[in-house]
Amino acid sequence: MAKPTHEIIQALRNTAKRLIESDQYQWGHMGSCNCGFLAQEITHLRRQEIHARAMSRHGDWSEQLNDYCPTSGFLMDDLIYDMLSFGFDRDDLIHLERLSQPEILNWLEPSQRNFQYNVKADAIRYLLAWAGKLENEMLDSIKLSELNESIKVGV
Repeated sequence: MAKPTHEIIQALRNTAKRLIESDQYQWGHMGSCNCGFLAQEITHLRRQEIHARAMSRHGDWSEQLNDYCPTSGFLMDDLIYDMLSFGFDRDDLIHLERLSQPEILNWLEPSQRNFQYNVKADAIRYLLAWAGKLENEMLDSIKLSELNESIKVGV
C-alpha cells in the first residue's frame, strides 16, 4: 500500500474534489473512472489522452496493471510508471478500480464498507477514507518527543 506521505494524501483528496466537481464520471471510460481520475491528478493528462493510451492495449485498469512492463514502450505503461513512481503500487490501483483495498475497508466502520465500484459517490468516499487512513498513519508516526528535541537542537 502507498506510504503515508503528504503528496499521496493530497493527490487522493484532490482526486476526490475533482470527482465531486465533475460531470464526466464514467466507470467504463479509462480516463473517467476511479483510476482515470487519479491518473489525471498525477500525470496532468486529460481524460481523453488517458483513454486513448489505454485503448492501444486490451483490458481494463486491472488487466493493464497486471500486464504492466516499464520497458514495453506502450504509452499506457509509461502512464502506469508515472503513477507507481509517484508512490502508489499496483495493488493500490487495482483495488481503487473496484474500491476493494482490505486495509482501507477494515479501517472503516462495518456500516461504511459497502462500496459499489461504479458509483461516483462511493469512489469519492473511498478516496477520502484512503486519505484519512494514510493521514492517521502519518500522524501516528510522529513522536512529539523527537519533534521537540529537533526543535531544541535547531534541526
